[in-house]
Amino acid sequence: MGQKSFESSLANDLPPYEPQRIVDAPFAERIRLACTMWADSSPNRPSVMALYWGKYFFVLIGLWAFWCSFNVGYPGFFAFSEWTFTPEAFKKAVVWSMAWELFGFGCGWGPMNARFDKWFGGCRHFARPGTIKLPLFRGVPLIGGDTRNLLDVSLYVLCQLLLIRVLISPEVTPELLLPCFVLVAVNGILDKTLFLVARYEHYWVVMGAMIFAAAGDLWIAGAMLTWSFIWIWAAVSKWNGHFPSVIMFMMNNGPFFPKVLKKRLFKSFPDDLRPSGFAEKMALFGHVSEAAIPFVLLAAALTGNPWLLLGGCILFTGFHSFIGLNNPNGMPVEWNILMIYGGWFLFWLHPEVSILDMAAMPLLLAAMLFSLVAVPLFGNFFPAKVSFLPSMRYYAGNWAYNIWLVEKNGAIDKLGRLKKASAPVYEQLKEYVEDPVELEAAKTVMCVSRFMHFEGRPLLEALPAAVDDIEEYDWYEGELMGGMILGWNFGDGHLNGHQLLRAIQPICEFEAGELRVISVESQPLFDPTMHWRVYDAASGPIAEGKTRLEEYKGHQPWPAGDVAEALSRGTIEPSQA
Repeated sequence: MGQKSFESSLANDLPPYEPQRIVDAPFAERIRLACTMWADSSPNRPSVMALYWGKYFFVLIGLWAFWCSFNVGYPGFFAFSEWTFTPEAFKKAVVWSMAWELFGFGCGWGPMNARFDKWFGGCRHFARPGTIKLPLFRGVPLIGGDTRNLLDVSLYVLCQLLLIRVLISPEVTPELLLPCFVLVAVNGILDKTLFLVARYEHYWVVMGAMIFAAAGDLWIAGAMLTWSFIWIWAAVSKWNGHFPSVIMFMMNNGPFFPKVLKKRLFKSFPDDLRPSGFAEKMALFGHVSEAAIPFVLLAAALTGNPWLLLGGCILFTGFHSFIGLNNPNGMPVEWNILMIYGGWFLFWLHPEVSILDMAAMPLLLAAMLFSLVAVPLFGNFFPAKVSFLPSMRYYAGNWAYNIWLVEKNGAIDKLGRLKKASAPVYEQLKEYVEDPVELEAAKTVMCVSRFMHFEGRPLLEALPAAVDDIEEYDWYEGELMGGMILGWNFGDGHLNGHQLLRAIQPICEFEAGELRVISVESQPLFDPTMHWRVYDAASGPIAEGKTRLEEYKGHQPWPAGDVAEALSRGTIEPSQA
């Protein structure tokens, strides 16, 4: 479905808008006003980012330095060149990254991720009996319940203690790592969430190499292999029409991106808020740069050219630094820091090692290639079957997601029956936004991210199919619901959709119509459509369709025309493909 061009310019109706105007407007107009207001602002200032960078430097990196002080032959903190890039320091960086995420300090942490009251779930959720989980084998006695029991809690706590044991050991050995490796897998069976939290596709795979390829430091080749395929698949995932909107959104949020250039991210502010040619060129440059990294490094290894190697290292440093400094959604900055540090340790300091050396252990190589090649390949073509993390579809703007529509009749209070680490996001906001009109306006602004990304276009078909009158419902991002109910969120829509709904309904007992969840699946590689379903908490699936994205390339981010009207009547028919 296309959208007619605006008949008149909106240049005389510029933000900021009064909160009362936003609140009084119909839903479609509220979204337009919120999107325009966001596009006119620079939402994140360096002062806000200082909180996060303080966490990275003084807590994440500071504690890593502390763990390294236990290493054999540690020369003292200020002898940086003698301890920071040793094999033991790298191993502890990987182990600490896994423990950091499992504690809940990493992705999804803090106010930049709409955690205002309790800044994280993590261990406050995973170590508490009775909290919601998503078991791999639902219904199996002892391990398949929807809530944590003492076994779940005990094994999670044991895993964390064993990871800490590794960190305070003078040497990271396979014997110390193996119990952690096994427990991460076991905890993933008990709760699929924990396997993703541990970043199995990266940290766990490298840990496996450190265990099974320890002899002769062959594990370095295994880690190189992992780093290389992360770059390859992350680049492959950007072969779609979504990435320009990611760049547009991220750079407008970016606290260090020149404000004078921000309006150039849009085709024609304020009339046309689709990504501009400038944003598309930035997206293309980022895509090509990421794809080039592993091949430049491989060419340097094959030719022995130190300048080519230096160029590859500078390339990945610039690439990941650019992401980290520009406030990506979910704030996966810790991961970008590790990619930079690990890249220099692996490729610059060990040019004598080749990823081809892994051929010396064919069984381990086959297992690693299953995780690093087969799983991402399958996940890119069949994204409904595989999380975006093991598929390595990082930050491409093409994620599965969910929108929870909760009836304004007090239905949200039923979530209070769940054991969880925090209250719903709007309850948290009430503590900071006392004016009820400003609070209602803030709720609308929280919809902006989903609509401004191109992946939000299926909502223009799914929303009218989900509810008859959108004004009777409050909008909640599935990400935030998942973070509250599961204790963790990081862009994985599979965690906060119908599986989560199925787990909480026996406890919450929503009545028909009180809670509707729109689940939108990411776009398969080379497929022109995105598939969506609508679920009612009480009665199950009630609608589904496939949105042909080509039809929405000319459409503004907000609902308009027939779609806007249908949101008050529920009459639009979803397009089928």
